[in-house]
Amino acid sequence: MDNFKSAVILAGGKSSRMKFDKQCLVINEKKLIFEICERLEKHFEDITIVSNKKEYYKDCKYKVVSDEIKDVGPLGGMAVGLGESISEYVYFIACDMPHIDDKYIKYMKSKIEKDIENNVGFDMYICNVGGNTQFFQGFYKKDLEDCINNYLIYGSRRSIKSFCEQSNKKIKIIEEDEFKKQNFKEDIFINLNTQVDLNLYKNNL
Repeated sequence: MDNFKSAVILAGGKSSRMKFDKQCLVINEKKLIFEICERLEKHFEDITIVSNKKEYYKDCKYKVVSDEIKDVGPLGGMAVGLGESISEYVYFIACDMPHIDDKYIKYMKSKIEKDIENNVGFDMYICNVGGNTQFFQGFYKKDLEDCINNYLIYGSRRSIKSFCEQSNKKIKIIEEDEFKKQNFKEDIFINLNTQVDLNLYKNNL
C-alpha cells in the first residue's frame, strides 16, 4: 500500500455559527470545497469528501461518503474517511479551511517517510501552532479506523482531543518552533466559522 495516496475533506458539520451550510461556501464564483479538492490533487490521487448532504454532490467527480455513526462530530467523519482511503497515511482537512501550503504537505510527507525508514512511524502527525493543537491539516494512519469506531461506541466523550488523550496511539506533534523555522504559512489552520470570518477572508484576497 502506498503511503500518501489519500486525502479526506470533512464537510459534515452543523455550520451553526455561519448560519448556512459551509460546504456551500462560494469564493470567486466557485465552491470552496472544490477549490480545496483541486489543490489537494497536486499531492494526492484519491480525494474523499465526507458529507451529511450527499445530494449536494450529484455531478461531483470525487468520492462522496457519509458518516456511518451519526451525530458524533468530526471523529465519525474521520473514521469513514479512513475506511474509504487507499493509503497507509491519510491527510485530513475541513471544508472551511481555505489555505493549503504545498511546501508544508511535502515536508510532512518527507518527515513521515524518514520515520518509516527508521522504523519509528507514528499513528498521527499533527501540529501545535498558535497555542493550540491543530488536528486538521495533519496525517492519520489508516488503521486508526477501528480504534476510532470503538472509541465512539464505548467512549463517553466524542472530540478528537479526547480520543488522542485516551488512546494509546503514538502522536508526532510538530511544535511551533519547527513549524516557523520552515516558514510555513500559519494561515493554513484558519477556519471560516462565521460570516465575519468569510467577509474578512474575501476582503483580503
